[in-house]
Amino acid sequence: MATQTTVSEQVKKIPSTVRPTVNAARRAVKTAAPKAKEIAYQSKPPRSKSAMWKLARYAMGEEYVVGIGAFSTYAALFFYRGRELDDATGLLQGSGKDARFTRLRSPADAERPALKRLVRNAFALASARRE
Repeated sequence: MATQTTVSEQVKKIPSTVRPTVNAARRAVKTAAPKAKEIAYQSKPPRSKSAMWKLARYAMGEEYVVGIGAFSTYAALFFYRGRELDDATGLLQGSGKDARFTRLRSPADAERPALKRLVRNAFALASARRE
């Protein structure tokens, strides 16, 4: 059986220009939800520069709440139930059935109070469903 890749191992493989932003996103999620389980995607680098390399997802119980991915020039934080989040700041993008995402072009983007609030609210939403 193949060994499972960790998130830290995945992060070491992404472009060095994006790595600080991904690490800032990881810190933001871990700060907002210290009890969330970090799960590494077992994916390989995408063949296309326009494709996202999914790196990590964070779960409360059995429910995935947020995930982190990397592109060649930026990172993305995606919310599995983003459609249900109150996004007064307009950070969330996408029009899928449930998921929404936001682009993180620098570590400072992951440290914005509005983004941290969205992450906290996403985990609060997941916690409320579990009760």
